Amino acid sequence: MTTMRERMLAGELYLADDPEIAADLDRAARLTERFNAGPVDDPQGRLAALRELLGTLGEGSWIRPPFHCDYGWQTHLGPRCFVNFNAVFLDVARINIGADVQIGPNVQLLTATHPLGPAARRAKWESAEPINIGDNAWLGGGVIVLGGVTIGANTVVGAGAVVTRDLPPDVLAVGNPARPVRTLEQTT
Repeated sequence: MTTMRERMLAGELYLADDPEIAADLDRAARLTERFNAGPVDDPQGRLAALRELLGTLGEGSWIRPPFHCDYGWQTHLGPRCFVNFNAVFLDVARINIGADVQIGPNVQLLTATHPLGPAARRAKWESAEPINIGDNAWLGGGVIVLGGVTIGANTVVGAGAVVTRDLPPDVLAVGNPARPVRTLEQTT
């Protein structure tokens, strides 16, 4: 028999009020509270909370509090990443963030989704799809990325864009829904 947590990890419909899943949510809530409320003069304490919370925190990466997530262990940051204030990572499915990624304030990475049918929503079923962000991408302030999306390496997503489908590498994308408006040249 498949557990709700196994269904969640497989991208299948699951119920979030399952006791095992609820325990994971509680763990993340405690760790994000410790990270967000940590004293400014204790960066090592905050870093320890972040390392315990996240699946991977690459060398030299940092998140500015406040930060919010569902589970934490589903989020993987490569080295030298920067995540600005008020990030929301609904990491029901895995979030993979490459090396040297810059994430502006108020960015939302939303892997979670819900059925369109009203009866299934009323019954509290949900599911999720992963998000992948390539190396050296930059997400401007207020960007929203939906589940199932891959953003290519070196791509810049303009402030306020809503990314509903994959973006190729080396483009500037803007709008709602986000669309590439030009190719970015590779310069030093």
